[in-house]
Amino acid sequence: MTVNRKKLLLPTELAKAGWAVLDDRDDIEAVPFSPATTEAELHAELATASGIALWGRPFRAVDVAAAPHLRAVARIGVGYDAVDVPALSAAGVPLLTAGTANSTSVAEQAMAFMFHLAKAMTEMDAVVRQGRWGDRYATPVWDLGGRTLLIVGFGRIGTRLAARCLAMEMTVQVYDPYVAPDVITARGCIPVADLDAALPQVDLVSIHCPKSPTSIGMINAARLALMRPTAWLINTARGGIVDEAALYAALTSGQIAGAGLDVFDAEPTPHTNPLLTLPNVITAPHMAGVSQEAMDRMAVASVRNLLSVLDGAPNVENVINKDVLTP
Repeated sequence: MTVNRKKLLLPTELAKAGWAVLDDRDDIEAVPFSPATTEAELHAELATASGIALWGRPFRAVDVAAAPHLRAVARIGVGYDAVDVPALSAAGVPLLTAGTANSTSVAEQAMAFMFHLAKAMTEMDAVVRQGRWGDRYATPVWDLGGRTLLIVGFGRIGTRLAARCLAMEMTVQVYDPYVAPDVITARGCIPVADLDAALPQVDLVSIHCPKSPTSIGMINAARLALMRPTAWLINTARGGIVDEAALYAALTSGQIAGAGLDVFDAEPTPHTNPLLTLPNVITAPHMAGVSQEAMDRMAVASVRNLLSVLDGAPNVENVINKDVLTP
């Protein structure tokens, strides 16, 4: 083995495009690990690792402590609620995410949910398959054009969703207390400062904010009660931002018309989850950002993120805990 060769731990779920980034890097040893890799096995590898890329596996303080030579951690995605960022920061280790690699894919999934709900696609498909053409007018379908969408969170995904919905002649409102109103206005959207005041005015709500102590339970029973009975709720962000019990109550009582959910409190969500019994709910197994193109982009971005730190030029825009970077 080459002297001073640095070891990167890469998950077997990483797309081939990510592994290919290392083809001409003789100074890097890429070691795979899988979901079946035990904690003890992973810690044995972490003892001499310079970096690790994470797919679905959590990374906790105990994992950081097992990696004395760790210089970088990359998430193959943009969410990092399963990573102990304070523990990494205490160790001086940057956490990097995949930036915009899956932003388009998530925005498209949110739109797919919107179309599904507006066009009653499950019901229309069943009418054809079951030969019930006489029932085709029983379920109303709607246009999205002319409707008002509220985007909660105006980051990489929210901005892309806004652009696509504006092109469909929708009115787009944005709630994001961390983005200046003039930035929102410059993109053709309407900034709103009060979420509670905005909810009764819109036809759709799409969640695109990170999961944090301030966003957990953000969409609760009180806020669902503010929405129109014809409104739809989309969540492609993280489970826990929407109160599932309150959502079930709102959907069954007619407080809101429907929901599209890519994420859940527990994943995999139990098949007994009452939301799965409702005809006005469309679901996906946390796959919004996992198109084939996004998988390749995330893989490449994640490996390049690790290399950027090892090469002394971190991709600063993708670093979450920027305080660990040396000026």
